[in-house]
Formats: sequence, C-alpha cells, structure tokens
Amino acid sequence: MDTGGGTVTAPSGYEARMYDDTHGRRRCFAEAARDDRPDLALLCLLIATEAQGKPGEETVDAAQMELDRLAGLLPALGRQAEPRRWAQALAELLGQRCDFHGSPADYRRLESSLLDEVLRRRRGLPILLSVVWIEVARRAGAPVYGVALPGHFVVGFGDPRGHHVLADPFEGGRVLSEEDASLLVAGATGAPLSPAMFSPAQPLEIVLRVLNNIRAWAAARPERSDVQLWAVELSLLLPTHPARLRYERAELLVERGDFARGARELEEYADVIAPVEPTVAESVRHQALAARAMLN
Repeated sequence: MDTGGGTVTAPSGYEARMYDDTHGRRRCFAEAARDDRPDLALLCLLIATEAQGKPGEETVDAAQMELDRLAGLLPALGRQAEPRRWAQALAELLGQRCDFHGSPADYRRLESSLLDEVLRRRRGLPILLSVVWIEVARRAGAPVYGVALPGHFVVGFGDPRGHHVLADPFEGGRVLSEEDASLLVAGATGAPLSPAMFSPAQPLEIVLRVLNNIRAWAAARPERSDVQLWAVELSLLLPTHPARLRYERAELLVERGDFARGARELEEYADVIAPVEPTVAESVRHQALAARAMLN
C-alpha cells in the first residue's frame, strides 16, 4: 500500500512521545537537530549512544577528542590550497596511515553506522567514513563538504559550484574522476550523472540518511525491530521528516504488540494524509481498527 509521501514537521505533542528515554538522549538529539548550525559529529554520536543504550557524555567527548587529534595530524594547508592537495592529505592520513576504509562486510554490521565504532574500528559505511573525513578536514580548515551521490556517499573539496575534487573514503580516499562518479551513480540507479547530484549535503540530510541506513539494516532482520523503532523515532525528532515515517512507527508498534499505541498512531496518521489521499487514509483507518481488535 502506498502510505503517502511528502515532508512534515511534527507537532509538539507528537514529538514529546519520542522523549521516552531514561538518560535524556533523545531530548539532546532533538535540541542539537534544531541548532542554527547543527553539529554533524554530535548528532551522529548521539545516534550511537541511542544504539548502545547508555548515557552519551563519555562517548561523545572521547570521539570528539579523537576527531580533534586526527585533525591535528594534518598539514596546515589553508583554505586556499588546491582542493586536490587537501584530498591527498586526507587520503594519506586517514586512508593510508590510519587505515580507514570500508568493505562489503561492513554493510552487514550495525557498528558500521555508529560514528564512535567507526572511529574505533576504522571501518564503516561510505557515509560514516565520509563523516570522519568531513569532521577531520573541517577542523583542519579545509573547504570540505559531503556529496550524497545516489547509493554511495563521497566527500568534496573546494568549491562545489566551481573547482573541486571528489574523494571516496570507502576506498581509502581515492580521488574520483567524473567518469568514476558516473559509474558509481549508474551502478546504483542506472541513471546518468547530473550536476544536481554534486550539491553539498546539509548536516540534517546526512543524519537522516544515516538513520535510513540503520532502519534498512534492521528491517532486513525482523528480530531487531527494536533498532528499527528507535531509528524511526530519532528521524521523527528532526525538524522535518518524511511523513511516511509516522506510518512506519505505527506499524512497528503494532508488530511489537503495542496495539493501543499503534492504533492511535495509525489514526493520527490517517488524519494527516486524509485531505490529500483520502483513499489511503481510509485503508490506514481499517488497519487501526484491526489493531484495536487485537486487544480483545
């Protein structure tokens, strides 16, 4: 069933339900996501503390210190340095000396989406390795940004609308030609490369993509619906999020036996989409009735 698309902003009462955590991690995450200049590393580390189910201060501080340490090992090139020099410096430090890279096996591990574990293991998914590259380079003064190519996240150095260089942290920081980037996109989508694909990814876009990866990992493992649920709930704390995530959360609650809350969430979601998709809304209301029937 098509459960509707679009992007919504959660009402305050709905958002408050996502704060059901003992250590206040989710409130910290929501506040960090609403900062005028969201801290990408902090948000990724708060995701990690949610996954590990523990207070986050020690984890966050240790990881931030490691990012600072790595940045201190880079040469002082300055923002005006040739983008390729920055890309090579990061590849030499992180890809060669520190051996950060990825492998197909990393897609099977939840740790590959958790920034503190990626810093510890020096292995991860393309997007998390790119976060390491971005945060280390940013601290060193590099003109760096993330590039959310379809199916494969990479890093850009320089002016995204002018002279720039792309590097692939998953392959140790290999500098990519336009042909390389085209092959990555074609392999993921079958579509040709377009200039819009090189636009810098904003921190909250990156965070949502990290959470999407975690949701996808958990969805393939029904026994880890707990992980899928908290990944959805963190996504719902972002200032804007895909409307369909509310439906996904409601379904997960029902699947996990929380029929009353799941039915209520389904009904509220139906109310949201009814003005634009009345047929879908009616189907969702029938799901809610079926969930309530499970209480009898």
